[in-house]
Amino acid sequence: MKKILVLLSILLVFNCENETKKKNGKLNVVTTTTMITDLVKNIGGDSINVEGLMGAGVDPHLYKASEGDVTKLVNADVIFYNGLHLEGKLVDVFEKMESSTKKPVALADDISKNQLIGSDYFASNYDPHVWFNISFFKHFAEKVTQVLSQQDPDNAEIFRANEKRYLAELNKLNDDVQGVVDALEPEKRILVTAHDAFNYFGQAYDFKVVGLQGLSTATEAGVQDVQKMASLIIEDNVKAIFIESSVPKRTIEALREAVKSKGHDVAIGGTLYSDALGNAGTPEGTYIGMYRYNIKTIVSALY
Repeated sequence: MKKILVLLSILLVFNCENETKKKNGKLNVVTTTTMITDLVKNIGGDSINVEGLMGAGVDPHLYKASEGDVTKLVNADVIFYNGLHLEGKLVDVFEKMESSTKKPVALADDISKNQLIGSDYFASNYDPHVWFNISFFKHFAEKVTQVLSQQDPDNAEIFRANEKRYLAELNKLNDDVQGVVDALEPEKRILVTAHDAFNYFGQAYDFKVVGLQGLSTATEAGVQDVQKMASLIIEDNVKAIFIESSVPKRTIEALREAVKSKGHDVAIGGTLYSDALGNAGTPEGTYIGMYRYNIKTIVSALY
């Protein structure tokens, strides 16, 4: 990380003397997570160039910037990231950039702190997985539109039109998700996953959410954590537990074995997308497609 920060300092000095040039007359935008990349592409459309640092299945908690990433960040006109220390290893890079003329935009900063879920075990003291509350993701869309419009006023009308369309799609998504959830009895709404990425989802749709590894995948679930979770599954008669695409499946498999060792069984209900979307070009490679896939997988397994 020290080497990366030294490189960043050198490039920032050079960049201050040579202002970033738009490529093909378009804003160069760099994003971190796949959810934010998809959002920015929806708002910016063909009027911007977008480069996402993280791909499908990449865990943002553990992501480390490469020298190529630093070059992309320095050459960007706009940088969007989640914030709340989701991109843990990138925090030093963003803080270094804060002291320059380039200000990375933390989208979660615009969410009122009294709406966030607190945590004494995370660096920001808040759960950073805010995109699972669709209303918060709508705030992200509004912030992206505002920043892009400020940076490129000539295309502001295009950005606002794209925002209007996308917000309507998000409203429909929320209605559809609620309709699917309503078909599942409240006592069956217990979501057990590898780490605590779904608390905002649980809050929005009345699910009890339990993760083995806490809010960050940088922590490891111990034997006592697994045994305690196994007892909860048996006590609450949980029908299925879930793997996450960006987290190794060994913890969930160990949990299932712990349940079996107590004379019970629990199914693995499928793989959910938590901290990253699916492969590009697939429905799950978009935020809306990911959300639809997740809710169908969850309700089908717990029904």
